Order: sequence, then C-alpha cells, then structure tokens
Amino acid sequence: MSLHPGGSASPTPTLPRVGPRYIWLMVLGQFGVFMAFITPLAISLSVKVNQLAPGREEYLGYITGIGALVPLLIGPLSGTWSDRTRTRLGRRRPFIIGGMLVGVVSLVVMATAPSVLVLGAGWVLAQLGWGTTFGGLNSSQADRLPEEQRGKVAGLCGFATLVAPVAGVALAGALGGDPLLLFLVPGAVGVVSVVLFVWLVGEADSRGLPAAEPLTARSLLLKYTWSVRRFPDFSLNWLGRFAFYFGLTLNTTFTAFFFASRLDVTVEQVAGTIAAISGIGVLATAGGALGGGFLSDKLRRRRVFVLAAGVIYALGTVTMALSSDVPLLFTGSIISSLGLGVFSAVDQALALDVLPERETHAGRYLGVFGFATSIPQSAAPFLAPLLLAVGAGGAEKNYTLLYLVAAACTLAGGLIVLRIKSVR
Repeated sequence: MSLHPGGSASPTPTLPRVGPRYIWLMVLGQFGVFMAFITPLAISLSVKVNQLAPGREEYLGYITGIGALVPLLIGPLSGTWSDRTRTRLGRRRPFIIGGMLVGVVSLVVMATAPSVLVLGAGWVLAQLGWGTTFGGLNSSQADRLPEEQRGKVAGLCGFATLVAPVAGVALAGALGGDPLLLFLVPGAVGVVSVVLFVWLVGEADSRGLPAAEPLTARSLLLKYTWSVRRFPDFSLNWLGRFAFYFGLTLNTTFTAFFFASRLDVTVEQVAGTIAAISGIGVLATAGGALGGGFLSDKLRRRRVFVLAAGVIYALGTVTMALSSDVPLLFTGSIISSLGLGVFSAVDQALALDVLPERETHAGRYLGVFGFATSIPQSAAPFLAPLLLAVGAGGAEKNYTLLYLVAAACTLAGGLIVLRIKSVR
C-alpha cells in the first residue's frame, strides 16, 4: 500500500510492518519521557520557584522562556549527529540513552537546586536531555514505520503524551508537594520506560553504513536549513504546521484572562472552570488523535484529515470568540480540542511521509521540522498584545480579534497542506 498518488520527489523503499512490541514500547517510551519532562513544567518548577523565591512568579517565566530556546539550537544538531553515528547500538539508541542520562542529571539538579539560577540551569539541561531522547524516538519511527502504520502510531503516541502530564499532575498531588519527589519520581517513570524501549527494541549495527561526509562549520549551519525547491511538500507541511501552531498559541496563551473577561470575574475565580474544561478537553484531544490517526491509515488519506482538523479547530475558536457564557465557551473549547487531537496525530504521520532523505538524514529534518512548532510558541505571544490593543479602550482587551485571528491561522494551516502533491 502507498499513500503516494505518484510522482513523489523523494521515493524510499517500502518498509516492513513493525510488530506490536515495537509500537507499544514506543508508546510507553514517549509516555515516560513526557511524564519526566512535562511534570516539572506543569507543577514541579512552580513549587520549587515558590520555595526559593516566594512571590516572584516571574522567575518561572524567565526559566521556561530561556529553556524554550534549547530545541531551536539543539534539535537539528542532535539529529544530524544521530544520522552520522556509526556504532554497534545503531544510530538512534546512543542518543536515546545519552539524552535520558542527561535528563536524569537535570532532575537531580532541579530537585536539589539552592537558587533560582541553578534551577534554571537544570531546566536547560532537562530540555537538552529529554528533548534529545524524544528526538531519538521520533527518528526511530522515521527509520522503521511504513506508511500504513504511521497514522496509528502517531495517534497512540499522541494519546500517551496527552495522558502523561495528567498522570504526572495526579502523581504530584499524591506526593504531597515534596520538591525532591516531584522531580525524581516522574523521572524514574521516564527512565524505566526508556530503558525498556532500548533493551527490548533492537536496532541494526550502523557501523557498516557508508561513512558520513566531513562536517564543517558551514555545512553544520546549513543543516538548519533546507531547499524549498527540492522538497516542496516538506516545505508546505512545515508552513502548514507553523500556521496551525501560531493560531493554537494565540488561542491558548491568554486562556485565563479571556475567560475572566467574558465571564466578568477575576482570574482567580475562573481556575475551577478552566480545570473542568481542560479535563474534558484532554479526552476530546485524545479521541481526536486516536480516531484521526487510525482512520487516516485505514482510508489511506492524510491531507483531508489535516484540513478537517484546521476547520474543526477554527470552528471551536470562532465559537469561543463570540461567546459570553460558560456553556458556549465549554462547547467551543471541546470542539477545538478535538481538532487539535486530529491535527497532532495526522500531521505527524504526514511529516514522516514527506520527510526528505529519510534513510540518511531523518534526524536532521525532524529537528528542522520541530521549528514549525517551537518558533510559533515563541513568536505568537509577542503579536498577541498588539491584537488585544486594537480598538480597545481602558482595561478592555480585544479578545474577539485575537481568537478570530487564531481561527484564521489554524484554518490556513489546513488549507496549505492541501497543496501537497506526493501524498493523498
């Protein structure tokens, strides 16, 4: 089976189907990485910042903001290095293991940090370590998964990475707020899951592969770019994902302030409402990821699902933009969550379908593809205040315009992907 209608610019040999062991250990591995990595972001860092610098919540923003720069700098570099690695363990497993070890060190540093500065250094290490492990797992998918299994595996992994933070927060509640345990117990879950993957999933010895070309400073910098002309479908998918995540970030960054404005209450008073909506939203996102991933494989289609995801997310966002009561805000949020789930699974599968030079440079291009997520997450919050100020007076903010622009971006993301020619 092939999802390609013909004329693919980058044909690759058909890969054999992987067995259930690979799939479920991959899902478990990604669950563990997100448990170890996202739990600190969700709660552990906040507890530690409050312990080290009470009343200085802005320090949390500084720490997470600096940490967000790490994937931009390291992603293509670690991917390129992985592509070039020649060891008995293969190309990916050394980076999965090495990233996990750095990740463990980072958790110990954060758990025992005597100052905010050391805590921030620990978070940078966490981004480096667990990010490298996650990149290695994704590169393994590019190496191993045939087209007809990519949607299903993306859906299952998407479900796992959605559930992991929820499980991490629940675990944090059970640990009673102990800063040491808040970092180390989720980390232990990550270590076990990654070790099981590395131990039970084999990877061919890469020492027999052709030697990689010499790497110079210029060629290394070029690894952060790609040829739009040579790889138009990869470029279109990159742009579509950029547009979608730009809209997603506009939509989600100011959620608490938006709800408070529409319901005419304080930010503190909307916490319970947001928590309830978020809980149902996780279920909707998980359902979208699983359903979208499995159906895109079964029907041998990607583009129509990505378009549908953009339309659904935009519809939910417009509903929220025009709402002023809890039922409509709830409805719009759930619709958007469903669209996010479909997009996250199917677009990831599509990324593997159009990945350039998969056999030799998968890690590099997956690192570059990650920019389509990380750049919007950094840039969109800077545009948002300008949109909020349009036509606003006094303390009022133009959330209607913000959410309508977000909807337009996510819709554009789906429409851009329709122009891809090598995949149905």
